[in-house]
Amino acid sequence: MRNKVKGLLVLLVSTILLVTGCGTSNGSDSKGSEDNTFKVGLEAGYAPFNWTQNDDSNGGVKINGSAEYAGGYDVEIAKKVAEGLGKELVIVKTEWDGLVPALTSGKIDAIIAGMSPTAERKETIDFSDNYYTSNLVMVVKKGSKYEGATSIQDFKGAKVTAQLNTFHYSVIDQIKGVDKKTAMDNFPAMRVALESGMIDGYVSERPEGISASAANENYVMVEFEEGFKTSPDDTAIAVGLEKGSELTDKINEVLKGISEEERTTIMDTAIKNQPAAE
Repeated sequence: MRNKVKGLLVLLVSTILLVTGCGTSNGSDSKGSEDNTFKVGLEAGYAPFNWTQNDDSNGGVKINGSAEYAGGYDVEIAKKVAEGLGKELVIVKTEWDGLVPALTSGKIDAIIAGMSPTAERKETIDFSDNYYTSNLVMVVKKGSKYEGATSIQDFKGAKVTAQLNTFHYSVIDQIKGVDKKTAMDNFPAMRVALESGMIDGYVSERPEGISASAANENYVMVEFEEGFKTSPDDTAIAVGLEKGSELTDKINEVLKGISEEERTTIMDTAIKNQPAAE
């Protein structure tokens, strides 16, 4: 009986030590990871804001869990923010539609992906101050009848699309008689659709329009005298953060330190350095 009780006590103590030890180890590793890294989600397919490349040239940052690297305006901003926070930047390549879920589930710490702080998104996540502002344009094929358009109404009857789950797609309804096509997952897909004639144009922002026309001589960016009606939040771009994130104020301080002149230089450089295949 005595031996049995002693054995049970030893077993009980061992179990407690094992459980306590596991809890301490996991908590320490998790906290260390959270304290030292700044995990940023972006799709790496929206040049010149973000793209995928094969090496670390022009400041490219290795994509987590991949042999590829991410570059572009968003990546440069992310580097500055991570440095300001005193953390190691980790790029997590994520499909556009999965960015907000990745943020709210804790898989990433921030979205720096050319995302506009729209009223709808603000219901789910918070945003930093703006780090870029851009105008809407249309990207069309060179030589098409839409190349010389000056008003969005010149696209009456045209086959037009935009990226899924963006305000770009909703503004297409402002064109009377437009042939609104199904929204597409990403910009490379829309460029292929434009090249093949599946669409006559897609709605984009000026930096991407410049990027598209620079990457392929068959594309032309159309700017309008009578353009889309948008709100300031629609054309602004900000860092997406969890509701009530303690990082918001810190990131805003970092962004305040980046002058408009420097932001313009970063964008011009990103447009120049974008991969030709984008």
